[in-house]
Amino acid sequence: MCAKGDVKPENGDVKEDSLTGYRGYARKKLEAAGAKVWDVVEIQKGKEVVKGIILPRPEFQDTHFVTLKLKNGYNVGVELTDSSKITVFSQEIGEYKLPEKEVTPVEELPTIALLGTGGTIASRLDYRTGAVFPAFSPAELFTAIPELEDICNLKPEIVYEKLSEDLDPLYWLELATIVYNKIKNEQVDGVVIAHGTDTMCFTGTALSFLLQNLPVPIILVGSQRSSDRPSSDSAINLINAVTTAAQGDLAEVLILMMGSTSHDYGLLHRPGLARKMHSSRRDAFKTIGTIPFGKVKDGTITIFEKNYQKRDKNREIKAYLKIDPKVALIYHYPGIQPELIETLIDHKYHGIVLAGTGLGHISENLLAPIKRAIEEKIAVVMTVQTLWGFTGMQVYQRGREELAIGIIPGHNLLPETAYVKLCWVLGHTRNLSEVRQQMLTNIAGEILNRETAMGYLIYQGIEPEISATRNLEKQ
Repeated sequence: MCAKGDVKPENGDVKEDSLTGYRGYARKKLEAAGAKVWDVVEIQKGKEVVKGIILPRPEFQDTHFVTLKLKNGYNVGVELTDSSKITVFSQEIGEYKLPEKEVTPVEELPTIALLGTGGTIASRLDYRTGAVFPAFSPAELFTAIPELEDICNLKPEIVYEKLSEDLDPLYWLELATIVYNKIKNEQVDGVVIAHGTDTMCFTGTALSFLLQNLPVPIILVGSQRSSDRPSSDSAINLINAVTTAAQGDLAEVLILMMGSTSHDYGLLHRPGLARKMHSSRRDAFKTIGTIPFGKVKDGTITIFEKNYQKRDKNREIKAYLKIDPKVALIYHYPGIQPELIETLIDHKYHGIVLAGTGLGHISENLLAPIKRAIEEKIAVVMTVQTLWGFTGMQVYQRGREELAIGIIPGHNLLPETAYVKLCWVLGHTRNLSEVRQQMLTNIAGEILNRETAMGYLIYQGIEPEISATRNLEKQ
């Protein structure tokens, strides 16, 4: 298979493209100047002069821009025009391999399985060349992040190389099987799963239902900033996740992500209560409805949650490896049309999760198709778009109508948590009475009896940021 930007000649040999990802106007301009990827160039536009290393580009980006790696380590896009002058100085090709450090397992240290599902688990940027060094073998990882060597015996393995949005319910099932074998048959002391942040809560929630009665921790971890940025949080997140998996006296599926933008500490979240609440901030993940599960700072693990399962290697892990992918998640909006529900019925879906307005409401025109769906044995669960708060379908007339036709109240379940849970429940039963019972049963800490006092305001990882801002204002 040819990589993007490569050209495959007739003889079958792969010829590397000297301008990977560049096309159209920018490519012609660079070719005319004799410039190639990894060249150190200076681009002059009037009085503006930018110097850096030409980096490869995704082929679908704007055809008038060139991406440069600046001396300070940041990337910048420079628009090329007819008046732009390009001067080539030299070429500094990056080497895509870290020096390998000899790794000798230490008998006293715990063994942790590190599973990669896509992207680079740990990487390092050479600011001289602009090259990103992927590192995944134990020898490379210990070179990139030497702190890991003192924490555990790490066993890395790539299980997928996919964007997180491409990991559908059947991948959850396969991943759960892999994790089960690591714990049951290889008897590792913990599992860390490196995962894209966009759908990490979906996967984590699925694993918390698919794998129960855990003897050791399963920690999902990701990075909000890619490893080619000086502000990347990948290394510290991985250190905190491995520390938790190796040393934490807990045995649950948890997410570990940055707790503050200052890289002070990480926060642990139960995935069924967690949500990515910002597209780019490093402290994007929040626990909804209560405070986070715990905190990891400088190798110390502090657990806030009072009721949780502790580590016990003698405990027998239980696997409930069934998933029904025929479930839809629908957000209600003004003007929504009944045919959206009718289409799901006609396509033989088995479950529908609704994210309703307010306390869990839908418009009147959806009542009839929803009633038909339930009559045709399709489970329908109501959640709230507000995220914080609970369904209260007995308060207003519309909510009572919804209850009367058989919609299952989702209590505090987040829409995506309800979606994952319904996929799992329907994998085990299609009986609507049993589905209702299971959806309202707390299985992995996803259901709260009530919101934590002040949980909406505090312990969300923002208190140090507020204090820092106030101190700046006083100066």
